[in-house]
Amino acid sequence: MGKTSSIAVHHVTRVEGHGNIVIDLRDGRLTRCDLEIVESPRFFEVLLKDRPYEEAPRITCRICGICSVGHATASVHAIEAALGVKPGPRTRGLRRLNMCGEWLQSHILHAYFLVAPDAFGASSVIPLAGDHPDVITRALRLKRLANEICYTVSGRHVMPISYQAGGMSYWPVLAELEAMRAKLEAARPDMDATVDLFATLTWPQAERAVECLAALDDDGAYPMMGGTLHSSTGKTFAPRAYREAMHEYLVEHSASKHVKGQDGTLRVGALPRLNLAFDRLHPRARLAAQKLNLAPGLTNPFLYTAAQVVEAVQAFEEAVLLTDALLADPSPEDRAPVTRPRGGDGVGVCEVPRGTLIHEYDIGADGRIIRANCIIPTGQNLASIEEDMRAFIPAIVEKPKAEIAHFAEMLVRAYDPCISCSVHVLDVEFEGERVRGEK
Repeated sequence: MGKTSSIAVHHVTRVEGHGNIVIDLRDGRLTRCDLEIVESPRFFEVLLKDRPYEEAPRITCRICGICSVGHATASVHAIEAALGVKPGPRTRGLRRLNMCGEWLQSHILHAYFLVAPDAFGASSVIPLAGDHPDVITRALRLKRLANEICYTVSGRHVMPISYQAGGMSYWPVLAELEAMRAKLEAARPDMDATVDLFATLTWPQAERAVECLAALDDDGAYPMMGGTLHSSTGKTFAPRAYREAMHEYLVEHSASKHVKGQDGTLRVGALPRLNLAFDRLHPRARLAAQKLNLAPGLTNPFLYTAAQVVEAVQAFEEAVLLTDALLADPSPEDRAPVTRPRGGDGVGVCEVPRGTLIHEYDIGADGRIIRANCIIPTGQNLASIEEDMRAFIPAIVEKPKAEIAHFAEMLVRAYDPCISCSVHVLDVEFEGERVRGEK
């Protein structure tokens, strides 16, 4: 007869937000394995209702302090789709540079401060800083650099308010760009040392094949600024058809909606992006992937962190190239005109550090938002996290309860969930379609 026990983790540590893990074993058989999302809903969509569309990026960037640039980007993309606005190439480049800063700061935060303590056998980053001060000071230097990229691009370290349909209300001056370019060049040894450090780590084995999804940039760049949704099933979906690519539903133990893909659970984020767009990586990022033993076809969720390290290199190298392009022509670009001033429905998509972010707005003829819908990456991953735990826990069922709980926390942390982003309106109506709970 096998083990019978109950394991409860309240709350999972080193993740953004609050979530619990509940595991029940009876006679060695897993009878329950839930990731409970226990934060209260935050009603993002309701905050946007009846507001002038110009306010949407400034409101939604405050959804999260970690992925505020991503929310501002998805928001302005949705507005531009609704109003028929096509921003110019330098505006798109400036926005992408801001996203590079956000990717770099988020991935460095997760890899060094949230995951590295497990690898070094530390309970948190505090004792890790005492035992390995060089590791943490390097992380802090890179985190500061990433925040300075965002400050240079949009005038704020977080929660940018410069996004507007067709352009940017803030534009960096030549001296700021020159200073940032010098800081990027000085930080290259820290990026190389980051790859070398994480290449020495080993990861638990928890292989599970699952559908991967990412919005691949239509210009062939590494997925970041949005485009056609690509699934590992071989299917593609236009941004407006995102409801065909993913279906939201409710579960009783979560204040965040779960998402189904084409055939079961879905993964989004760094690992799926590597699987779907490995050939789009910058050469230095591809070299980092080689050092970390990463290649397309990855199925182990614990490798999310290694994939984020590769994407940190990608974001860093793109930041260098985009800064050079702005240095070549630093003059502000004119704001692109609105071609459909009476509004309509628009979908905005981008790839934030944790995966595919979607905003959809219905803008009325008076310029106010009639309805809004936000699909958050963490919500897209929640069902997959639970299925990964259900597949992984039986392999370690004979370990002590404390070890089982720790491995379960590590698996949840690997996905880098942003729980506070994921708890939004639980029953939203959009275009007469209502999302209902499913058992």
